[in-house]
Amino acid sequence: MATLKYSRQREAIKDFLMTRKDHPTADVVYENIKKIYPNISLGTVYRNLSLLSEIGEIQKLSNFGGADHFDGCVTPHCHFMCKECGQVLDLETEDLNSLAEKAAKNFPGKISDCDIRFFGICPKCVNK
Repeated sequence: MATLKYSRQREAIKDFLMTRKDHPTADVVYENIKKIYPNISLGTVYRNLSLLSEIGEIQKLSNFGGADHFDGCVTPHCHFMCKECGQVLDLETEDLNSLAEKAAKNFPGKISDCDIRFFGICPKCVNK
């Protein structure tokens, strides 16, 4: 792969995601990055999010219903989606490697990683 040219906008997008725990959509990223770079286009934000996820610097969270969400934390962890408000949150869990090892015992193929998602009602919606 060719060397990736540095981009201030791409770096700002990555830095923004690193400060968030709520896994924003591309539209939320765009609205916030636009405050720093008023002339940035939504297409530029989408392209940079796609590139950052492809090279493993962020996670793209799909299949939560609706728009994709983005996570600046790339270390293995679980996610939770609220069925009421749609918010996607990190879920603190025990060692995921042990779960993958347990699954591998009963699977004749090779497991390389796992992606665990939980669904329910977030604390904010429970307390409404």
